[in-house]
Amino acid sequence: MTEYSSDLLRLLSTRGYIHQLTDAAGLDALATKQIVPGYGGFDATAPSLHVGNLMLIMLLRRLQQAGHKPIVIMGGGTTKVGDPSGKDEGRKLLEDAAINANIASIRKVFERFLTFGDGPTDAIMINNDDWLSQLGYIELLRDVGRHFTINRMLTFDSVKLRLDREQPLTFLEFNYMILQAYDFLKLSRDHGCRLQMGGSDQWGNIVNGIELTRRIDGTEVFGVTAPLITKADGTKMGKSVSGAVWLNEAQLPDYDYWQFWRNVDDRDVGRFLRLFTDLPLDEIAQLEALEGAEINAAKIALANAATTMCRGEAAAADAAETARRTFEEGTSGDSLPSFAVADPEIALVDALVALGFAVSKGEARRLIKGGGARVNGEKIADENFVVVMGSETIRLSAGKKHHGLLVSAE
Repeated sequence: MTEYSSDLLRLLSTRGYIHQLTDAAGLDALATKQIVPGYGGFDATAPSLHVGNLMLIMLLRRLQQAGHKPIVIMGGGTTKVGDPSGKDEGRKLLEDAAINANIASIRKVFERFLTFGDGPTDAIMINNDDWLSQLGYIELLRDVGRHFTINRMLTFDSVKLRLDREQPLTFLEFNYMILQAYDFLKLSRDHGCRLQMGGSDQWGNIVNGIELTRRIDGTEVFGVTAPLITKADGTKMGKSVSGAVWLNEAQLPDYDYWQFWRNVDDRDVGRFLRLFTDLPLDEIAQLEALEGAEINAAKIALANAATTMCRGEAAAADAAETARRTFEEGTSGDSLPSFAVADPEIALVDALVALGFAVSKGEARRLIKGGGARVNGEKIADENFVVVMGSETIRLSAGKKHHGLLVSAE
């Protein structure tokens, strides 16, 4: 492991965040002598970010913990264009009102991970639509576009992979990397920003911003990328059986968020404890050394710490207690996901879909046929089974790990 002088790079390195650095020695030297403002960008395509965005959020948190200044860029402008990185098709274009509503909703999560304010190391949040929407097209082409060559832009993975798969790439999306590069230039000028952070899929975009800033203003800026996180089974971080693992509680109940972390693969526990919690490294070493059934204690520690950071201590404690009661006592708790049934009865396949335990009726039927569905603890093998509602709450289970409640809406 490389030895660094700055608290910032030592922290990032020991926790496992560093995948690529544009100039390790230069950034290390800068971080030892001054506060380094650094930014990460997030497009506002939904009312919540998901666990797949958590790596960059944690990078900003570590930046602040090391005594530097996080800048959160909400992509009100770039959301209108769409980042083609890792995409097979263009994203749905949103209107200003929807984008602004998403930004307001997303901000709530950042306030739990970062300290905002007017101090030298306090975080700030900025909407890049404030300057991108003011750019004239000719001005952008003349002042910024001339620093980019089509030859090189075609070599970046975000473009090359799309073309290799013969998927359409619109001219609108093709401009995304230019706009992101301009963000770095603008932030360098207005806020003294010297660092951009992102996932490894953003390497090309980050390098573009560094080169643009150097060519136009002669300012030395830096880039850090973190490894893209996939789970030990090879699936993408941020996805679960029932869909995206949203950070906002309005999009995902606290219990489901806690369960996501509780159910991680044994092989991921130590890595995720380092990346997504503030637990000390010596404590993490002890937890990841546990074997057999004892590894569940490490998973619970991960779930408690990660949920506390994102949802608050009370939410984590409530989810943990609900899990204990569900699995140890066979009862249910208030934190389990629930669905209000308006009619006197509901088909079991519909109930499984409504609770998010299956994405379609077909998947629900397969779950039932496979013996994975239970109603009040009783296994149901009939895919046409109908749940009759009454005054009592009904407990529905899908497999061993997913539990929910059906309640009468009357």
